[in-house]
Amino acid sequence: MEKLIIEGGRPLYGKLSVSGAKNAALPLLAATLLAPGEHILRNVPDLRDTRTILSLLGELGATWRREGATCFIDSTNIVYAEVSYDLVKTMRASVLVLGPLIARLGRAKVSLPGGCAIGERPINFHISGFEKFGVHCRLEKGYVEAVIEGRLQGASIYFDIPSVTGTENLLMAAVMAQGTTVIKNAAREPEIGNLIDMLSHMGADIEGRGSDQLTIHGVTRLHAAETDIIPDRIETGTYLIAVAAAGGEATITDCEPAHLPALLDKLKETGARIVTADRSITVSVTPEWRKRLKSVDIKTMPYPGYPTDLQAQFMALMTLSSSICVIKETIFENRFMHVAELRRMGASIRTEGNNAVVTGRGPDGLSGARVMATDLRASSSLVVAGLAASGRTEISRIYHLERGYENLVGKLSGLGARIWKERD
Repeated sequence: MEKLIIEGGRPLYGKLSVSGAKNAALPLLAATLLAPGEHILRNVPDLRDTRTILSLLGELGATWRREGATCFIDSTNIVYAEVSYDLVKTMRASVLVLGPLIARLGRAKVSLPGGCAIGERPINFHISGFEKFGVHCRLEKGYVEAVIEGRLQGASIYFDIPSVTGTENLLMAAVMAQGTTVIKNAAREPEIGNLIDMLSHMGADIEGRGSDQLTIHGVTRLHAAETDIIPDRIETGTYLIAVAAAGGEATITDCEPAHLPALLDKLKETGARIVTADRSITVSVTPEWRKRLKSVDIKTMPYPGYPTDLQAQFMALMTLSSSICVIKETIFENRFMHVAELRRMGASIRTEGNNAVVTGRGPDGLSGARVMATDLRASSSLVVAGLAASGRTEISRIYHLERGYENLVGKLSGLGARIWKERD
């Protein structure tokens, strides 16, 4: 097992290119199960999670190969409908194969998902939606078993709370259902738009892209397609926050500024200089600005609100501010696990239910320490803190980072950070 070492207190300068979006790649890889033939996905990040779902596709009968950032997946010979616990236990997104398997084979048996320990994240939205399509679902011995005789039937589905994976899973099932399906209060994240693009390239008939109501007119068959994965907005945001915390000036390239409206507004409120172009964002933070970093409240919300996946990183930034702010988490009930580790570095944070009150201690408020990653985004908040802190920070359990950040050490080293891996 490896740990990450950071010698902080150095401003960051230069350019950094982001990879394809993990949260878009996973549902698009799952969608290849819907139609036989060779699918081509470009800009696929090489991550622990993408490698896991490719292994999962192989277990179901698909063949695949990777050439750089392009994946070729041939799903012609999908005959198996069961996904084992050994694969699913490490990644919640593996539940996304339910919809495609039911639509194509009429059956699926998938182990209940694992992944980060940031809350229950139940799949009741998925199951209740499948049942409206006419699918018989049951939970037994840690598995979801789903069976339908004949074709799925179009249905009207309403989410009490927008669910990203729920929207994606039911969308992939609906494209092969008989009749019309309407998904109301659907999630609107850019990754869902990317999935709709792929399904449309495959021959699906979907209306409402980018809105909270999707209308899907079912088709009898789909075909293989080529699609580009969108840039990773969470990776982009993490590096923007890291530069804001450490100081300096960096340009994040190959990204999509329009996918981060809330974060860019909040960074501007802190006093950081943000300049956007067609496919890049430049953040500039002078030493004088770091001394008077403004505290900014945030409240996580479904897109286009402030993303929960950037809450922990922004909290690390706020520990360097000169005042008090409140961070309210509304998406997951257990997403303050990074607070204890940030406290080890000198942060002053008090939690009250789903609120965290951060008392900033200025630009010199953090000191390097030995800390432990508890989940994917919490681990990236510790990287942000380590880059800004004085002294040496050691982060253990960094396999969490490898689930969502491609070549993080190399990219940050390119900006001048002193960061490397060692055996733990």
